Amino acid sequence: MKIPDKKTGGIVTSFYLTSAPDNQNAGNHFEIDYEFLGTNGTVQTNVYDDDSGHREQSFNLWFDPSKDFHSYDILWNSHQILFTIDDIPIRVFKNIMDKGVPFPNKAMHIETSIWNADWAGAVDWQNAPFIASYSDFGFYACPANSDCASNRYVWNGPSYIELSPQQKAQMASYRQNYMTYDYCSQPSSRKTECSFDV
Repeated sequence: MKIPDKKTGGIVTSFYLTSAPDNQNAGNHFEIDYEFLGTNGTVQTNVYDDDSGHREQSFNLWFDPSKDFHSYDILWNSHQILFTIDDIPIRVFKNIMDKGVPFPNKAMHIETSIWNADWAGAVDWQNAPFIASYSDFGFYACPANSDCASNRYVWNGPSYIELSPQQKAQMASYRQNYMTYDYCSQPSSRKTECSFDV
C-alpha cells in the first residue's frame, strides 16, 4: 500500500478482512483491520471478535507510508492473527478460545477503502483529491467450509504457530518504540483477552 501524499487528518485508508455481508448492516462480526488515520503516518490495527471491535492498537511508523510502497500483511490461522509491516511483526492476537475469548472462525472476504471519518481528524479538502495505491495484492486462502486448520496448508506449519524468540524480541522493540495506543492499557476499553499474557 501507499497512502495519499496530501497532508490531512480525517482520511482513513484501509485494508481489511471481514465476515460482514456486502452492503448490509455489519452488526456483530469478525474483522481484521489495517487503517491509516489521516496521512501523518499513523497506522491502526483492530480486531472485531464477533462484536463491534474496539481492540485498537496504533503505531507511528518508522517511515513515510506516502512516499513508497510497503507490505502490510495479515496471517490468520487457527493459532493466531499476526500483523506484520515489511515482515516485521507488530501485533499478535492469539487464539485463546479455551479461556473463553472468541476467535475468528467464519469465512471472510477482503476489502480496501479510502474514506473520511470525523474521529480521525478534520479533513483539509483543499488538498483533495486523496489517492491511495495498492500493488502486488495477493493472498493464500482455503475454501470456505473446509478444514482450514489442516497441516497440508503452509500457514499451519510450525513456523506460523508461534513467533520465534527473535521475532518476539523484534516485535517487543518495535512496540516499545512506535506504539502510541493499546486498548489493553485503557480501563475503559480493556477486554477479557488483556488479562492473559499470550
